[in-house]
Amino acid sequence: MTDLPTAILFDLDDTILSAYSRPELAWQVMAEEFAEALGPIDSATFVRAVLAQSIAFWADPAEHKHWRMRIDEARQRIVAATFDQLAREHGVALRLEDAERMATRFNAYREEVMCPFPGACETVDSLKRRGVRLALVTNGPGPQQRAKVKRFELAHRFDHIQIEGEHGFGKPEERAYLHAMQALGVAPNQTWMVGDNLEWEVAAPQRLGIYGIWHDVLGQGLPPGSQVRPDRIIRSLTELLPTGGS
Repeated sequence: MTDLPTAILFDLDDTILSAYSRPELAWQVMAEEFAEALGPIDSATFVRAVLAQSIAFWADPAEHKHWRMRIDEARQRIVAATFDQLAREHGVALRLEDAERMATRFNAYREEVMCPFPGACETVDSLKRRGVRLALVTNGPGPQQRAKVKRFELAHRFDHIQIEGEHGFGKPEERAYLHAMQALGVAPNQTWMVGDNLEWEVAAPQRLGIYGIWHDVLGQGLPPGSQVRPDRIIRSLTELLPTGGS
């Protein structure tokens, strides 16, 4: 598809905003800031352990839905579990209060460095000028996601903003996409979905007849063995615009 559709549904984090795609970099910063609390445990060891704990924590889809609405508490649990694991494996004493401080700092740090991808807001603005109906469809708690919408001045850019915590449902539930399309007054065959999550923004929308575009944030291509086949893969939202126009 080269012509623009009637409507586009956009994800927020790691689609419009550079947010969470490189957690290892943020954890490396935490390991350096909390080097004294980690004692003899080097930063590389800590980063490997906390990433493994995070993957295990978020592996269950049902648990994922529950904890993404309580993200600060989830990170507290992940870091506490990491400290406990490392203390046992290395025979050192690590303090729970340091784990709590690190998790709190991690949350704040991710907010500090969050920003729109280059050209993302300009692309959305251009699409709106061209008459494309636009919806922002994001998971997560209402206050946190609404704060991002306000901070990065996104509200006026979209015809419909849909936040999981405010509506009581989110991706990949069918009604998340159906509700957004209803709000825009469009059908699946008139709609694109753009996002970085292969299940939430590609596979699930495709099952409804929506054109699924994967934002390959890291430029690494589809994961080995992926069963999801996006209708299109982009590295930047600017690629959505027809060539030669803004």
